[in-house]
Amino acid sequence: MRIQILCVSKRPRDWVTQATNEYLRRLQSQLEIVVKEIAPVKQASKSAQIEKEADRLRRLCPQRAFTVALDERGEHWSTIELADKLNRWRAEHDDVVCFIGGAEGLAPQIVASANCRWSLSRLTLPHQLARILLVEQLYRGWSLLHNHPYHRA
Repeated sequence: MRIQILCVSKRPRDWVTQATNEYLRRLQSQLEIVVKEIAPVKQASKSAQIEKEADRLRRLCPQRAFTVALDERGEHWSTIELADKLNRWRAEHDDVVCFIGGAEGLAPQIVASANCRWSLSRLTLPHQLARILLVEQLYRGWSLLHNHPYHRA
């Protein structure tokens, strides 16, 4: 299974890259995770902007991928629930794609067409922080599946 994280984002700040890379390094021999940035679009209207960003996200998404939209109105998962989902995804899918929207969020059609919606928090998070939290939680869930001591709860 390969997980792609598709983010609408300007070039991430150094601290975001460092934190993300730390968890990716820990996972590199166990789980393939690829992070790709899609540059935010400048349009006159918010709806035109997120629609154009959605087109770019769709083009990068493998055709039969299982898709997860990170959305503040999505489901809240415990770490154990995430680990179960990772285990199921590994058994059922070659590609899993997680979408992180930019400053204006994800286009409604990306959210509506996703196989599931996941909320990392009821708080509104900056998209660069959401990226770090997503990668850390994927690492934590994977650690739980493999009885690694990282997850201690």
